Amino acid sequence: MFGLFKKTSEVDKLQKKYEKLMKEWHSLSATNRGESDKKYAEAQKIQDEIEKLQSKSS
Repeated sequence: MFGLFKKTSEVDKLQKKYEKLMKEWHSLSATNRGESDKKYAEAQKIQDEIEKLQSKSS
């Protein structure tokens, strides 16, 4: 109840975006290898951003 109005952190937003891209990557991996590789590259960039943000906060 109290978490209802909680702002999501930048890391949380990036994590959700990363998870979405990884799901798209997985579904495309069987049908379109080129698009699959693009999604994976995007996901890796987001993962790098997440790591940078987490290292700054630690």
